[in-house]
Amino acid sequence: MRTFPKGLQLGVATAAYQIEGAWNTADKTPHIWDTMCHNNPESIKDRTNADDACKSFEFYKRDIEMLKFLGVQFYRFSISWTRVLPTGFANKISETGYEYYNNIINDLVALNIEPVVTMYHWDLPQNLQDLGGWANPLIVEWFGDYTRVLYKLFGDRVKTWITINEPKQIGLFGYGGKRMAPQLNASGVGEYLAAKNLVLAHARAWHIYDEEFRDVQKGVCGITIASDFRDAVTDSAEDVEAGLDAVQFEIGLYSHPIFSSKGGFPDRVVKRVAAKSAEQGYSRSRLPEFTLEEIEYVKGTSDFYGFNHYSTRFYTRDTYKSGSNPIPSYDDDIGADFTYLDYEKGALPHVTVIPHGIRKALKWVKDNCNNPPIFITENGFGTFGGLKDPERISYYIKYLDSILDAIEIDGCNVTRYTAWSLMDNFEWDSGLSIKFGLFEVDFNDEKKKRTARSSAVWYKKLIATRLLDYNINVTELEEHVF
Repeated sequence: MRTFPKGLQLGVATAAYQIEGAWNTADKTPHIWDTMCHNNPESIKDRTNADDACKSFEFYKRDIEMLKFLGVQFYRFSISWTRVLPTGFANKISETGYEYYNNIINDLVALNIEPVVTMYHWDLPQNLQDLGGWANPLIVEWFGDYTRVLYKLFGDRVKTWITINEPKQIGLFGYGGKRMAPQLNASGVGEYLAAKNLVLAHARAWHIYDEEFRDVQKGVCGITIASDFRDAVTDSAEDVEAGLDAVQFEIGLYSHPIFSSKGGFPDRVVKRVAAKSAEQGYSRSRLPEFTLEEIEYVKGTSDFYGFNHYSTRFYTRDTYKSGSNPIPSYDDDIGADFTYLDYEKGALPHVTVIPHGIRKALKWVKDNCNNPPIFITENGFGTFGGLKDPERISYYIKYLDSILDAIEIDGCNVTRYTAWSLMDNFEWDSGLSIKFGLFEVDFNDEKKKRTARSSAVWYKKLIATRLLDYNINVTELEEHVF
């Protein structure tokens, strides 16, 4: 057994579109995931959508009871932009949307569970996407206006704000590719335009909080970056360089402007995209530049490092062939193949079980981002279902063990750990088929019955005892239905 450090807080997380349902209730308007799932259902592997999801808009009090059952110290959830601002702009606040989130926050505070609010978790108002979305520089001001509304409405009780969840996935999969909404597929260009504007929008939201609200509300504001580690397949010079390049493209593109002393995009990314762009006949790099003023505006704009982590990829240039990815593209700019090697697989490749990777990623953040407080905002394991889930418990044990090594041996300043997810939900392009929940959700039930899995009972015990017990016992499953 290992004991958790006294100050390390434990919680769980969800996201609005993945659980709320009620996609057109009251004056809520469509966002980009509503549009994609309705217009292109083939984009989702099981052709489902989140029109109902877990019906948390209707049954949120049951979610609160589940949180109470677990005994978590905080609950990370997101606010849907169009549920609060139906036009996308700050000219109209929805009374229905306000009441919904206000009730959740009040209920959490009454139970001494801290509400941790993500202001943007992928659900951009469709009318703002029609104007260019994250590729339009004006999004910086639109997002700032939205966040100011949230600070005013809820900042008296919300003391931890997350501006944007996973900028890489937003830009790479939604603008550079077509895996996720809004499916622009502007390969090699769209992902970089979005990257710059996402970073600037985050900085705008942080400055608004810092200048207008912090003194009175006394909270903190930061960003969450997908920080799955990128390593080398072998110790050859080529593979090592490939791994170093990949980690800067995958993490540094978003962390370096905010957390480094130099600011701006990382040198490795700048040099590779510039060289590739020149080879391809472009008159300038496809990676936009930050002005000196923008570099200074962005630097230092996060009170903590929000850290999402699921697995690790290993890169090599030995087998890479030009043309195996679209030209131009982000993947071709990296110029390497990747593998998860022969590690234990989950229901999705990105939950391949590689526990030492999270320790490496945490140390990378410490060493490359000026040793910030690290808030692990997501970590979890996907399966195909079942109430007994020893494989999920095993994943958590192994990863938490590595996290404790990062804290105790490497000196990483990890302040919070968040299990993903509270319950099964709409898992983006995988639909309802992949299960990340501590609680099983019966999607065929009108009330979306929630039942505690073995992992929920295990996590409850872990929170209560603050001991990491390596023994897994799921022979007797206590039944807890919500």
